Amino acid sequence: MSTELNLTLQVWRQPGPDAPGSFVTYEAKGIPDDSSFLEMLDIVNENLIERDVEPIEFPHDCREGICGTCGVMINGRAHGQEKATATCQLHMRKFNDGDTIVIEPWRAAAFPVIKDLIVDRSPMDKIIASGGYIYAPTGTAGEANETLVPKEAAESAMDAAACIGCGACIAACPNSAGQLFTSAKLWHLNSLPQGQPERFQRVESMVHTMEQFFGACTNHGECAEACPKEISLDFIAYMNADYMKSKIKNRAKSAQI
Repeated sequence: MSTELNLTLQVWRQPGPDAPGSFVTYEAKGIPDDSSFLEMLDIVNENLIERDVEPIEFPHDCREGICGTCGVMINGRAHGQEKATATCQLHMRKFNDGDTIVIEPWRAAAFPVIKDLIVDRSPMDKIIASGGYIYAPTGTAGEANETLVPKEAAESAMDAAACIGCGACIAACPNSAGQLFTSAKLWHLNSLPQGQPERFQRVESMVHTMEQFFGACTNHGECAEACPKEISLDFIAYMNADYMKSKIKNRAKSAQI
């Protein structure tokens, strides 16, 4: 049987990218403790609409921790206090009656606020577009089992592909670094046989694009702590190693041309 919570919310409200923003306090009363965090915001918005107040804009889509669309800072932590949990998977039973909850958007220079809790995360898309695909001509597709994939490579690629691209790693990093996201997107291709033809071209292109928008990694480790899919810091090491190799291999290839 669920119980009800009475909460105080301090929510960042900002009408647009160029407009000043500020925290606004709302009372969230009668919130079922079995509701999710986003369902709680829905209840608050319904009350605001009834009072003819503009509802809070917040990012969401699947609400199943799959799409990576959701993501806000909750009491100063990306996605909230529960480890390996996206905002949409966080339930109100993790809070106590009478709590004050501070809700704000991702804080990173590369993520300008669009409105309220929604930020522009398109720089992450630009990293993927710069090399996060396989372009090499493959001819007629063969049977899937014809390409042998070592078990370790398959498992490593699946671990990297678990990244949902929510941006929590960047928001949690004091440098707003994008290494964890970029390395995960790189390694799920670079560790597989199909990704080898463009491996070093891919890593150089994606790293250079990342550096245009995000800060440098100084090994704080906050990115992995905030990641709802527990992406390992090891992938950053793999990316750095491949990047060093790419500078040699790509230079040698240019010299041949």
